[in-house]
Amino acid sequence: MKYGFVIIGGGIQGCATAWQLADAGEDVLLLEGGEIASGASGGFGRRGVRANRRDLRELPLMRSAYRLWPELDERLGIGTGYERTGGLFLIEQEATGTRGGLVAAQAHAATQNRFGIRTEVIGRDRLLELEPAVGPAVRAALHCPLDGTADHTAATKAFAEAARRRGATLREGCHVTSLERSGDRITAVHTAQDEGFEVGTAVLLLNNTGAADLLRRNLGIELPVWRTFPQALRVIPTDGPPMSHLIGHDHRPVSLKPLPDGSVMVSGGWRGRWNAGLQRGEIVEEHVRGNLRTAYEVYPCLEDAELAVADAGTPESCSADGIPVIDRVPGSANAWVGTGWAGHGFAIAPAVAESLASWLRTGTRPDDLTPFSLARFGPAPHGRPAVTDPA
Repeated sequence: MKYGFVIIGGGIQGCATAWQLADAGEDVLLLEGGEIASGASGGFGRRGVRANRRDLRELPLMRSAYRLWPELDERLGIGTGYERTGGLFLIEQEATGTRGGLVAAQAHAATQNRFGIRTEVIGRDRLLELEPAVGPAVRAALHCPLDGTADHTAATKAFAEAARRRGATLREGCHVTSLERSGDRITAVHTAQDEGFEVGTAVLLLNNTGAADLLRRNLGIELPVWRTFPQALRVIPTDGPPMSHLIGHDHRPVSLKPLPDGSVMVSGGWRGRWNAGLQRGEIVEEHVRGNLRTAYEVYPCLEDAELAVADAGTPESCSADGIPVIDRVPGSANAWVGTGWAGHGFAIAPAVAESLASWLRTGTRPDDLTPFSLARFGPAPHGRPAVTDPA
């Protein structure tokens, strides 16, 4: 069969883009190798909808995401679990390297405000009004009152169901193995089930960690991305979550989110490792202990919390400069790729989908996607000429 737009990947990016295109009346097929939200967009807990201390190149997208997230439950007709809790980026040191600490706080706040991200620097007295249980070493914080969290599994499935209702075809258990090419166009995709689907207008490789491998094997293109296994923990405090905000930290590798069931999600840059025998990621006990120790250094009342879940099974993609790749595939006139989300693509997903769908339908690259071009890494892989966007 032939479809106007073929999307590979049933995570938050693929499902949100499928919904945007289908809602605009386009003919859409989404192919997911496992189940919807079975990769980095799924799992327990919640994800941050965070602008605070985000890479500046992502802030225009985050400004749009601030607008979109509160509307999604009504527009999709299904709950995403979104909650605007406010976010705090905790500061302990006078200076942290060359980019953090108290000396940098006002500059970060001013810059974020210029991008439309409401931010203020608060001292310890005000911080204790917001977070009474925070540890004694914390001296100040960057406060973004419009930050929050959402249920990543629920949100991804909500986009998927809304796309179906708008007429998109979603196929689970369809692992794409090859791309058929004629000249500079991808004409069809083929699956492990020996099915083939013709591509009418465009194909989108939004299958996160699988996108780079698919391009390498089929088109000989190397993307500057790799795979990691983020660690996430769920702990059960004796007296419930000691925090009410989305919590990040200026120099400690920790992120904390209160969960609706009274537990706390603990993450913040710790990693698992690949288990070749199990063909999945696994936890590293030392990293679990380190993450827990860092959590209770910030919130001392977490020291006696019970560890309920430790998971590092799901891969995530990272790029050479820490922000996503969202661009047309080099040498192709009708293929796009989105990868390298580095664990913070969830928050901006509604905005990325809106802009990407606009680009696909109009042929004009939106300004907020320009920073994510492959051109920022230098000449195109293997010396192939980069496709010039007529816009």
